Amino acid sequence: MISIISAGIAPGLALLCYFYLKDQYETEPIYMVLRSFIFGALLVFPIMFIQYVLDVEMVFHSKVLYTFVAVGFLEEFFKWFILFFTIYQHVHFNEHYDGIVYGVSVSLGFATLENIVYLFANGVEYALGRAILPVSSHALFGVIMGYYLGKGKFSSGENRIKWILLSCILPIMLHSIYDSILLSYLNWRYIMLPFMLFLWWFALHKAKKARVKMIDSKLP
Repeated sequence: MISIISAGIAPGLALLCYFYLKDQYETEPIYMVLRSFIFGALLVFPIMFIQYVLDVEMVFHSKVLYTFVAVGFLEEFFKWFILFFTIYQHVHFNEHYDGIVYGVSVSLGFATLENIVYLFANGVEYALGRAILPVSSHALFGVIMGYYLGKGKFSSGENRIKWILLSCILPIMLHSIYDSILLSYLNWRYIMLPFMLFLWWFALHKAKKARVKMIDSKLP
């Protein structure tokens, strides 16, 4: 039991520490990051229940539609909802990079509890594969969500609305593509590898841009 919980928590904690420590000038309060993490984790069971009902009732006969609505939309929309309504207006969200810290925190809270549940059900031998794919992909979706929410926070007018919408829509689309690859292709590994490389490049590029903005804002 301890080995499963440790294997379930470790990748999410490592990724959260990585992105948290990149906030070099004004790190976010630990209690705020932990609160976001817990909020993300609390989403797991209600979303799993909704997904179970949709699956059992066979609401969607198309794999693509099921993947988009039951997985990509449900998971990313509610993570975005938590992020927008508990963090976006908070006084500690005062730099562009902060959106990434909180986006990763909410996403990894969800991914970590989901990972523990999966390992309890299927065995600790899946821990490495889960760390490389589902947990890391959730973190990267969180980076992208937080990056565009940060752009919205520090923009005005129509630009603000555009970035906020993109912070929700883009993770939904990327998550849907991720799961479509897993569900639709027999040799999914050959397609997943370039997709994950792109996702890492894209998310780290956005994180770097946010850090540059943060550094520029601190210069006299």
